[in-house]
Amino acid sequence: MTDSELDTVYTQLCKTMTNLGEVNGPLFLARFALLAIERIGNAQTCLGLIDAAGKNVSAAVPE
Repeated sequence: MTDSELDTVYTQLCKTMTNLGEVNGPLFLARFALLAIERIGNAQTCLGLIDAAGKNVSAAVPE
């Protein structure tokens, strides 16, 4: 994926979440994650991505 394609995908993700509203954001992200996990199709890859995402979020959350 090129940087331009990544930007396009991320922008669409953000627009979709905005259109769905804050209340529906977690449900959308959960559904998106399940669809992505199924498409990736490799448990170890998915577990590695989950760990990486969790570490980044934990560092960004104020205490």
